[in-house]
Amino acid sequence: MPLDVRSIAVRFAVMCFFGIAIVGFFSGLSPFACSERAVIGALIAYVTGTFATIIINAVLINAMAEHQANKHKENKDADKV
Repeated sequence: MPLDVRSIAVRFAVMCFFGIAIVGFFSGLSPFACSERAVIGALIAYVTGTFATIIINAVLINAMAEHQANKHKENKDADKV
């Protein structure tokens, strides 16, 4: 079952947005600088999260396909004996 790419990427981006904004606030930056950096960081986090989830989905689907192929092969070998 593949993971939902968009929802995971959005969650990751929102967490990064607030994390960067809080760090900027406690660092004494102006509100505009905090929001600007947080938005840029959230966009980068969204893109990164999207690609990471796509890669994870590919690995999981490949593993499931190999497992099914091995199971099918074992069943055919057992039928021959």
